[in-house]
Amino acid sequence: MSSSGRAIRIGTRASALALWQAEHVAEALRGVPGTPEPELVRIKTEGDRIQDIPLSQVQGKAFFTKEIEEALLDDTIDLAVHSLKDLATEMPPGLALGGVLKREDPRDALLTSGPRSLEDLPAGARVGTSSLRRRALLARWRPDLELAELRGNVPTRIERLKEGRYDAVVLAAAGVKRLGLEARISSYLPFDRFLPAVSQGAIGVQIRASDSEIAEWIRMLEDRATRVATTAERALLRALEGGCHVPVGAFAELRDETLELRAVVCSLDGTRSVEGTLAGPSGEAADVGLALAEDLLGRGGQEILNGIRTAGGGR
Repeated sequence: MSSSGRAIRIGTRASALALWQAEHVAEALRGVPGTPEPELVRIKTEGDRIQDIPLSQVQGKAFFTKEIEEALLDDTIDLAVHSLKDLATEMPPGLALGGVLKREDPRDALLTSGPRSLEDLPAGARVGTSSLRRRALLARWRPDLELAELRGNVPTRIERLKEGRYDAVVLAAAGVKRLGLEARISSYLPFDRFLPAVSQGAIGVQIRASDSEIAEWIRMLEDRATRVATTAERALLRALEGGCHVPVGAFAELRDETLELRAVVCSLDGTRSVEGTLAGPSGEAADVGLALAEDLLGRGGQEILNGIRTAGGGR
């Protein structure tokens, strides 16, 4: 972007949550001296269009980001706002992760039509989720539940629950809270049983790698603790993923200058899992993620992931 004074064009999906996140970034930019007025540019992605089948069964990746990244590369927009968990662990050439904002609650939340906790759900209860990770961890914890596909944005998923199509649904707590729907949450799924998705609750701002002016403004929005934690989580996922969707949960936390990363790899049926924890200095976040990934792979994670790929469950 040149210093022409025109608006900063922010690329975003058009869902209620995506627009909330984009407006959150816009409001933060308004507080940075010298920045032009932001404007939102709504972009429809492949993930928005595909609603009838699980994304885990579709070839490819970047379902919620590709079209937005293309707009960034062809200068249709100046920056892009994403849920960081949707953003590929490797950037397309010419793009960079310019900023990571302070993380919201990273936990998964259970929303039910009756019982308050997962343990209180009766055998055979129908639980909706579209995530391979959530399905695997639910199967590990409660193999007696019926796990059913659930797509759509946060309000749509909650509406499906209210309509009685499901006895419970599992959603990211961050999205529910950001939309002011926290009262709908019945309980939170604890980390000792249910690690979240990599970068869950964090907002990433993607920019052109060559755009130093935008980079300087976005740098003002950065939350260092969240950047360090998600750097470790994303490095772990990059080492485990191998181009496929895989059921991996991870959460890193920075205490003083020590980073602690926890992670789990779980088979789709929940019968096999391997977990681990590793700590290291904050300046070596990516190395901590890679080292824990290697540890998990060596202790059975590789066999679990090979089995999922052979069965076609992680395309």
